Amino acid sequence: RALEQLGHDVTLVAGEGPVDRLVTGLRIGSREAPSRDELESALKDADLVIVENLASLPLNIKARDVLYDVLDARLALFRHHDLPWQREHLATVPGPRDRRELAHRGITATAMMNSFDCEPPQGNRDATRQRLGIKEQRLLLLPSRVIPRKNVEGALSLAASLGAVLWILGPAEDGYGPQLESILERSGVEVRLGLASDMTVHDAYGACDLVVMSSTWEGFGNPVLESVTHQKALAVHPYPVLHEIRSFGFEFFDLDDVAAIATFLSRPDDALFARNLRIARSHFNVADLPAKLAAVLNLDESGVRESDERERGR
Repeated sequence: RALEQLGHDVTLVAGEGPVDRLVTGLRIGSREAPSRDELESALKDADLVIVENLASLPLNIKARDVLYDVLDARLALFRHHDLPWQREHLATVPGPRDRRELAHRGITATAMMNSFDCEPPQGNRDATRQRLGIKEQRLLLLPSRVIPRKNVEGALSLAASLGAVLWILGPAEDGYGPQLESILERSGVEVRLGLASDMTVHDAYGACDLVVMSSTWEGFGNPVLESVTHQKALAVHPYPVLHEIRSFGFEFFDLDDVAAIATFLSRPDDALFARNLRIARSHFNVADLPAKLAAVLNLDESGVRESDERERGR
């Protein structure tokens, strides 16, 4: 979206789905990696290649390695989501190249944090709560899928302490379903599962009283900023990257600080929401992303690389 705002055409290349260029060897679980020629052909007219998660989680290592080869000396952005050490069965597999590894290869890399819509649509609070059968009860939102590192037990413990209902938006993955069922049965907490097809995530944020991020590990943790942009209080477990996010000045509650959370929910402070939102607008605003990308990619105001202009002027 940001590159389109800069006036660039975007071509989608993937192993499956409705894409502009299909390269089946990129598909998760594909037995055959794409050939170098295939990828070269698919990317031949690209000025910039944006790699969406292929180099992050090693679900198709052969394709990743061919891509590394093809991208040598080319302009590329890597967007990382899940990483191998976040999945127990993949923890021993080497992860993506980091900035230091790239530097050893003579490649300069810059890290950019995720950006967010700081004026998201307002969800329908009343209708959504009615659909969920929530009246005067407090509603806690866990806006994630469920795997061990998401620490659903921590979210359930907080819900129990507050006498609240817990709404878990995402499904159990990686075979965690039976364990989740057992955990929910033992908790005694009233739980809602999943997001109906005619609801939006904005409805979920609008309906809740508190967002819970109980994860012990995240690559970033988008719900943290989403809670800010939707002006909701957030209770968090101190996973490592959270320290970087908090350093901008955000005010969140620790997951185990039940007394402070209960007090805030009884008397919400709109000034806290406003302060957090100002910080998000200053540092994580998707509206600023085109300019940030332009600076990183050395583009002028018209979207042309300045180095290309210099080459043409010689």
